Amino acid sequence: MTSNICCPKCSATNKVPTARLGDGAKCGKCKQRLFQGATTALTSKNYQSMINRNDIPVLIDCWATWCGPCQQFAPVFEQAAEQFEPNLRLAKLDTEAEQTIAGQLQIRSIPTLILFKQGKEIARISGALPLGQLKQWLTQQGVNL
Repeated sequence: MTSNICCPKCSATNKVPTARLGDGAKCGKCKQRLFQGATTALTSKNYQSMINRNDIPVLIDCWATWCGPCQQFAPVFEQAAEQFEPNLRLAKLDTEAEQTIAGQLQIRSIPTLILFKQGKEIARISGALPLGQLKQWLTQQGVNL
């Protein structure tokens, strides 16, 4: 069985054997590692690819530079990326820089976390969470970590 994985660097779609997601797979196009234990910045150029071309769930942190709770949550979200990849792709959406996408997602407060599976929103939660609570919430949503 294979999984489609969108490259966080060039947005190319890669087919990877599901059982080998954690084995350091590299993008067939740009040769960068598909999982780097870090968050991916979402822009108008890569948003659709990241949401729609990943067979693994994608968790988006909607944030802004002026938001104190967002800044406090940022290290937790980075730590989550280190721990939860390759079972989950973690991405950040700067709501000020990408206002069109933020509008499409109907962001009303930040930080807001939105979980997507195969292009569809399945859950969202607002507020900064400690890592343990984030993991618990993701597990409740059916994400295997």
